[in-house]
Amino acid sequence: MSHSIPRDLLCINTLRALSIDAVEKANSGHPGLPLGAAPMAYTLWQGHLKFDAKDPKWHDRDRFVLSAGHGSMLVYSLLHLYGFELSMEELKNFRQWGSRTPGHPEYGMTSGVEATTGPLGQGSANAVGMAMAERFLAARFNRPDFELVNHHTFALVSDGDLMEGLSHEAASLAGHLKLGKLIYLYDANDVSLDGPCSLAFSEDVGKRFEAYGWQVLFVQDGNRDVLALDRALRAAKAESARPSLILVKTTIGFGSPKKAGTAAAHGSPLGKDEVAATKKALGWEAPGDFYVPEEAREHFRAAGARGAATHAQWNELFAAYAKAHPELAAEWKRAWAGEYATGWDAGAPKFDPSAKVATRTAGGKALNAFAAKIPHLFGGDADLSGSTKTALDKELDFDGRTGQGRNVRFGVREHAMGAIANGIAYHGGARTYTATFFAFADYMRPAIRLAAMNHLPVSFVFTHDSIGLGEDGPTHQPVEHLASLRAMPNLLVLRPADATETTECWKIALKEQKRPAAIVLSRQDLPVLDRTKFPSSELVKRGAYVLAEPPAGLALRALLIATGSEVSLALAAQKELATHKLGARVVSMPSWELFEEQDEAYRASVLPPELSARVSIEAGATFGWTRWIGERGVAIGLDRFGGSAPANVLYDKLGFSVERIVRTVRSLVNDTVLAGR
Repeated sequence: MSHSIPRDLLCINTLRALSIDAVEKANSGHPGLPLGAAPMAYTLWQGHLKFDAKDPKWHDRDRFVLSAGHGSMLVYSLLHLYGFELSMEELKNFRQWGSRTPGHPEYGMTSGVEATTGPLGQGSANAVGMAMAERFLAARFNRPDFELVNHHTFALVSDGDLMEGLSHEAASLAGHLKLGKLIYLYDANDVSLDGPCSLAFSEDVGKRFEAYGWQVLFVQDGNRDVLALDRALRAAKAESARPSLILVKTTIGFGSPKKAGTAAAHGSPLGKDEVAATKKALGWEAPGDFYVPEEAREHFRAAGARGAATHAQWNELFAAYAKAHPELAAEWKRAWAGEYATGWDAGAPKFDPSAKVATRTAGGKALNAFAAKIPHLFGGDADLSGSTKTALDKELDFDGRTGQGRNVRFGVREHAMGAIANGIAYHGGARTYTATFFAFADYMRPAIRLAAMNHLPVSFVFTHDSIGLGEDGPTHQPVEHLASLRAMPNLLVLRPADATETTECWKIALKEQKRPAAIVLSRQDLPVLDRTKFPSSELVKRGAYVLAEPPAGLALRALLIATGSEVSLALAAQKELATHKLGARVVSMPSWELFEEQDEAYRASVLPPELSARVSIEAGATFGWTRWIGERGVAIGLDRFGGSAPANVLYDKLGFSVERIVRTVRSLVNDTVLAGR
């Protein structure tokens, strides 16, 4: 191959050619973004990104997020060429079963991929979370002469990313927090899947970001002008008081004679003939597909070697830090391992059994008790701390410049809040949580789904969990939300019955390392169960447990299975059933997922298979309860929207009463007798 073209252009074209070769071989993918964005990605990785390809998890590396995840072959080409553990064979297996080069980048699947992206906007918000984590950890651990934490977060974002409302929320918060180590590279090619962006997107993005408080830089020719890209990156890194948007004008599908600048280059292979024509237009002469010139390979790997040297210097710094600050060094190691100091859960709050306490209030007390022993825990809420009770007492609000403070004021931005929390978890070294009303879990669902998919241990707190919130009415009363979240793989849903169960739920959530938890809490006060009379609340860890057996002398005839606030209702119904000489067992089931994970013998001990008279009681949709009550059981729930009235009125009008439960159980038991069962 001729090496007469400049080395930078040779390397850029190597990225382009590898990317379109992989898309063509797979007969599936998005060639347009790699062709247009390769120059900015190359300039960043070659001259600015701090990384060590041999240790992709080095804590003080820069983070690079390809928010426009459909252009995944660009990041796979970068990872291969810069020496990460991603072979040429994996590039050739792009989008194939079992490969490490899936259609969109997946965290944990491919070495060097920092976040799972593809749902547009998510990656841009993840990057905000990563930048927040960097500042938070810097404030916690850096000491004079020991700057352990000092890195940037870069995100390559697209027109589509910046159309999504999620990205608006995230960018607004980032500007407000003055996250100076956050840099977006905006691939402004003015084309989306359906055609030119002008069909639906005509705003001045630069002015919008300036209004958010960002530094905005422009590169007019992102297809060729590597020097301008380099200057813009230097200026962005020099700005410490504001995040930076580098608006780079590019051509989607650059080099393709027929498809460049059109939607045709976005999401379909170019075709064999057009690939050949594109390579010719780029001046790419190669002996075959998937070709990497040796000069280019050496140049790429040289950057990786520089990163290894920087990492080695950091290791020396940490060794000296550990001698100067041994306690902080030990805490640092625990934080990155997802561990806590011994006794972190010893100070759990105690609750008076004669009192009534809303589980949101109990949750706030538990969170504060545990946070006092977990200094790398920080999080916040969507302008609702007075209602969710999730503010950390005596702690400052998080400052994006200094990293001081542990209370994150997300504002009314649930969409971004969830994705930002995921970014904190992706970054590592810190634990985080979010909080809002349960009905607004719908705003966060894409982020919750990605947290579950990527095994991120984020704690999502949802209060005002049912019609029990009362007068605010059906807009704020979650109905289908429990069923919806339970349907999500790898999400732990916890709905505690009282204050003591709530404390256990927080312990469980904070111990999780491989999945997120949704902690669902009440607005209304609930009786505190006296654990001298009832089994230990530690049984919450088994998902469901026998809370109360029938009074002495009554045979077990029915099961009452309840969650959350309805457990107290089940206990009241059990007493009334006893007056009718019917023995019922009350089962508290705070977590379906944890109960499903128990062995069959334990599950049978709680829910005897031979006992078919079963009633579930939960102020939410009944969908899914057949799993536990069987075909003959009855689910007392809410398969309609609520109403505006005091909570006690709503419970009565919507059928959550002792009388209904008793009537239902008596009918079931009578049917069982008549059927000879």
